[in-house]
Amino acid sequence: MDDSTAHNAEPMRLSRRGFVLGTGSIVGLGLLQGTGIARAAAAPAAPIGDGARVPVLVIGTGYGGSVAALRLAEAGVDVHMVEMGQSWDTPGTDGKIFANTRTPDYRSFWLRTKTKQPLSNFLGFPIDKTVPRHTGILDAEDFSGITVYQGRGVGGGSLVNGGMAVTPRRDRFGAVLPSVNADEMYSVYYPRANAGLGVNEIDRAWFDTTDCYQFARVGRKHAQRSGFEFVYVPNVYDFEYMKREAAGTVPRSALEAEILYGNNHGKKSLQQTYLARARATGRVSISALHRVTSVSPASGGGYRVTIEQIDTSGTVTATKTVTAARVFFAAGSVGTSKLLVKLKATGALPNLNGEVGRGWGDNGNVMCGRANHMWDPTGSLQSSIPTAGIDNWDAGGAFAEVAPLPTGIETYASFYLSITKNPNRARFTWNAAAGRVELDWQTAWKQPSITMAKTIFDKINQKEGTIYRTDLFGAYKIWGDHLTYHPLGGAVLNRAIDNYGRLHGHPGLYAIDGSLIPGNTSVNPFVTITALAERNIEKIIATDL
Repeated sequence: MDDSTAHNAEPMRLSRRGFVLGTGSIVGLGLLQGTGIARAAAAPAAPIGDGARVPVLVIGTGYGGSVAALRLAEAGVDVHMVEMGQSWDTPGTDGKIFANTRTPDYRSFWLRTKTKQPLSNFLGFPIDKTVPRHTGILDAEDFSGITVYQGRGVGGGSLVNGGMAVTPRRDRFGAVLPSVNADEMYSVYYPRANAGLGVNEIDRAWFDTTDCYQFARVGRKHAQRSGFEFVYVPNVYDFEYMKREAAGTVPRSALEAEILYGNNHGKKSLQQTYLARARATGRVSISALHRVTSVSPASGGGYRVTIEQIDTSGTVTATKTVTAARVFFAAGSVGTSKLLVKLKATGALPNLNGEVGRGWGDNGNVMCGRANHMWDPTGSLQSSIPTAGIDNWDAGGAFAEVAPLPTGIETYASFYLSITKNPNRARFTWNAAAGRVELDWQTAWKQPSITMAKTIFDKINQKEGTIYRTDLFGAYKIWGDHLTYHPLGGAVLNRAIDNYGRLHGHPGLYAIDGSLIPGNTSVNPFVTITALAERNIEKIIATDL
């Protein structure tokens, strides 16, 4: 599908019809073959060597970095990408690349010896388990007052999110990125992003009849009975593949509870879309298990980049210094913000301005569950891919994803992850004594999110005669107010950087990820991150190269 077809006008048509948005799940375009989406088959290249010189170094392989790499390569520029996580292209002993959500193992968490799952308890019992320390796919990074969940591996957050691919409603875009031309975004860059990501929509007739979305239909009934708008959300999971899963003709992925630690089939992560196309140009190389620790001006021009190579236990096995003419920071909101704050504070990049590290937010994420009556079963078979939600943004400042709870048993529970209009913003700062970057988020700053989410769930509970679940986040705790799946900000567009991502004071340095967006998108952010990266890299190629 090219950019001029359905993804051009359709997002705006949906936006006028209703608030089509979504969130990450808790828990192009790849060619479809037999049992799932074909992965790039190129033999792995040798990692970057000490002393190497490259025209462009991209730090990170998530949405922004993948867009930058593809478009630069298409423009004839050689690109090397470095990724802290694994490449995720080798099956484990069970024959699968990714672990199942219900049975976490060494593949599941980033350098932890015990899982730290977003939903930590069930029926009053803790569900986290001991796992071997390994460079697993999901990082639960703890800061003061909040845990930030991030994907680790080639493909970044696309490996672990719920795939809800949402274009924000046009009339709300100005509050998200006020310095960006909305006409260009909605006529050019959002359609381009949706096409590049392989976005599709669920067949409504199938949704209405399949067992695996009974939980969402219960959510729809309750929302509509309380007068809320129920909206359907596009996704990058291949719904035609999911139909075949339900029919038993292909290996199961979404219907086998795969989500939190990756999908083995069906989901079009960046490995199958932007990164596959970037590698196919022959101009893009990727070094996995490499993390950047320093960037500073090189004496002969360009930038001197220090990189640590690690093994799967997290041990540093080599330290390398490479020179890059240009560097793109694409390590995600947290990774880019931490690195830039450190580089400014330690004098490696002294000319970065004082806005670096500011404007960070959690996209208003908060979670909760409701205990339904026995006559409202949500189903023992639940697709791990969310497709819909409840909209009360204009009246109450909240949208609630009707999220799966794929335990494999009947729970009589409805589970939700909300995006809210939380105004609180935090700042990253350098703690010289401790030698680390810290975030000043306060747990109390989640209260506005809880208040906004309650505008939906208090009303539904009153109407249905139901109560909140108190067994999911600890003992007698209703709200999952300890986390975010959607970190945003820290190198905000037109503040810490210029209006196209150039870092102030250091020509040839760019930021091109979720750090550009000031704390909230009103929707799941990855389509906006992708579209903004498409906009910015087009300008950078045209003017800087």
